[in-house]
Parts: sequence; structure tokens; C-alpha cells
Amino acid sequence: MKILVLNCGSSSIKYQFIDTEIAITLAKGMVERIGMAGAVLSHTPHGKEKIRIVGEILDHTIALEYVIAVLMSPNHGVIKEKEEIDAVGHRVVHGGETFSGSVLITNEVMRAIKENIELAPLHNPPNIKGIEATMKHLPETPQVAVFDTAFHSRMPSYAYHYGLPRTLYKRHKIRKYGFHGTSHRFVSQRAAFMTGYEIEDLKIITAHLGNGASMAAIKNGISIDTTMGFTPLEGLLMGTRTGDMDPSVILYIMGKEGLSLGEANTLMNKHSGLLGISGESSDMREIEEQIAEGNKRAKEAFDVFTYRIKKYIGAYAAAMGGLDVLVFTGGIGENSVNVRKAVCDNMEFLGIELDANRNENANEETELSSSASRVKILKIPTNEELVIALDTEKIVNEISRSEPPEDGTVAFN
Repeated sequence: MKILVLNCGSSSIKYQFIDTEIAITLAKGMVERIGMAGAVLSHTPHGKEKIRIVGEILDHTIALEYVIAVLMSPNHGVIKEKEEIDAVGHRVVHGGETFSGSVLITNEVMRAIKENIELAPLHNPPNIKGIEATMKHLPETPQVAVFDTAFHSRMPSYAYHYGLPRTLYKRHKIRKYGFHGTSHRFVSQRAAFMTGYEIEDLKIITAHLGNGASMAAIKNGISIDTTMGFTPLEGLLMGTRTGDMDPSVILYIMGKEGLSLGEANTLMNKHSGLLGISGESSDMREIEEQIAEGNKRAKEAFDVFTYRIKKYIGAYAAAMGGLDVLVFTGGIGENSVNVRKAVCDNMEFLGIELDANRNENANEETELSSSASRVKILKIPTNEELVIALDTEKIVNEISRSEPPEDGTVAFN
């Protein structure tokens, strides 16, 4: 089955066109600066060079028109007609408490996604725009929503409740939800395969480390806790996000600096984290370059970042009653030798012992632990798009064997 996977942001659309039967990404790309001057589509067909197309791309509907057109391009395309797109899988950030798995998009599903906008005001609206744009261009093509939050939906209540009056949870659904679910799900399943055990028999900590970073405690295949919370702000220090912080701090800063709610939100999400502490960059590659040049603030940012990861490893090992596998993934987790080393240093008491040579020469999917390590340490490149494609294929196949939903494929109200 040929699946178009879409990840729609406020001014961008990332896409991959995946043939699930042969497990190949036929083409991938991104439309950037939607609604702004200088909008551009970058497109890379399988086995060919990347191309760039600049145009006036006013909204997501036009952006998707560009994507479909380049997929059918005689010179750069991979299909001859749009009917060859068998289904579309959408990354949807927030499913709230409504969705515990991926679903075929129907009128009812669209209403529920819209109801969750208040839980993800920056993410769900552009996700919805992508779905609506797809319906306009591919009205007969089934669409599936795959939620970032779904993998964490089986967390026990003692892990997701905050110490707030219960009425606030009942009225506003304030609780920990967790994100990066498709990534944590994918790499934990790969970890089980690599170790030769059933995932139901393992205690796994997955560390998705990138500009946005989160960790998950996965016991017997179920995410029992994760670092991100009600929003992606909680947990680890990130590229520009604060991570864990005394909530009184922001109230104090708002009073001292006279910040509005919007300005405080921007401070915590856009100007903090590695960028805030280093004063230089949110990019770990640049942080490490500055450390090599003797920049003390960059070193401090690096130390805060890796310390919090170490702290959560200890916490999650305790929560699960042990640890069998530690997985590094995401841009930093997959590429930073120094971050992996710093995280694993002096962790022998938990059975974590990194092999220095393996760590420094790690390629693709590989084991990093020493022969003496009781815990398997793995580097696994994440593939969220493949998860979305396979979920989409599964759901579409299930639907094709049963009656189609009575309320149609998608709603526009």
C-alpha cells in the first residue's frame, strides 16, 4: 500500500510517501514558509537528488496541491496519478483522553480533534488544516489520525495526576499526557527485536533527545510514565524549553518583569533551555563546538541537559523495579557521542556500562553497551513516519473488510 504521511505545522508540511509492501520511502520533502514570502518546497525522490521549488503558497490547501503535483511530476515524481495514493496518515499531536490509538478520520473524530484544540492550541489547528486540505484534493482517499499522545494513554492515574484540586482535572482535563508517542513506541519495539526478547518481558527506558526531548518508562510494552506532561514543556531541558521548573518561578518573573501570559509562554518555550543557559545556541552540535573552545556557559548548559537525563533514568528504573534496556534516539541521541557518554558515566550501579569504542563508532541501529553491562544500551534511529504509515495501512485494511462509517470520511464543520 502506498501511504502519504503528513506532519502539518502552522507554516509547514513535512511529508513522506511510503510503499509499505517493500518498506521504502518513495519520496520525502517539506513545504516551508506557508503564507509567507519566499515559500519553498524541498522534494527528494528515492535514489535521486533533492530539488527546490519556490512559489506563492498561501495556505495548506495550496501547499498540498504542490506536494501532490511534485509526486506526479514526470521528472521528479514517483506516481502517474493521484489515485495511486492509497491512503493518507496524519500526525495529530493531541488526542486528549478521547483516543488511545490511531483511528480512521470521520466526522465524529474531527469533532473530537477540534475539541482538543484547547489542549494543543499551537499544534492541533494546523493538523486539522492538513486533514481538511487532503479532503479537498483527495476526497475519496481514506485518512487516518495517529496521535502523539496515544502511546502514553495507558499510564496509571498516579503517574498522570498533578497535585491540583480534582475539580480542575474534571473541568479542564489537566493531567500529564506525554508526547513523542510514536517515536517511543517505535524504538521500544525495535529494542525488543534487537535483544531477542518479547517486549512484554522487558523494562525499557527510551530517550528521544532532540530540540524537543522526552523520555519514557516502558514496562511490559506499556508506557507507565513519561517526562513531558500537560504540554511538551515539562520534563527534560530542551533546545529552547525550560523543562522541569518550580511553577512559582514564572509567577515571580511575571511580577518582576511585567510579562503577559503570552510573553511568559514565549519565554519558557522559545528563549530558555540550552539557548537560555548558554546564551549562544539551542543546537547541541554548536554547544559541543563551544565547549571545545572553552565556553563555560555552553558546558553548563550541556551539564544541565545530561544531568536531567541521568536523573530520570534513576527515577524510571525505580518506577519499573529494574531496567533491561536503555535506548537513545532523536537527533541528539543518535548523533552525540558526548551526550551518550555523559549520561552513562558512573551508572554502573544500575548495570549501565557503555563501551567507549562502540559509542564513538556507532552507525545506524546498534548496541553500545559493554560486555559487562547488565543493561543493553542501544542506539536506534527513530522512524515515526513508518509507524504512521503502518498504522494507516492496518486501519484501512480493517475498514475495507467491514462496512464504511455511516458519517462519511471527514467533516468540514
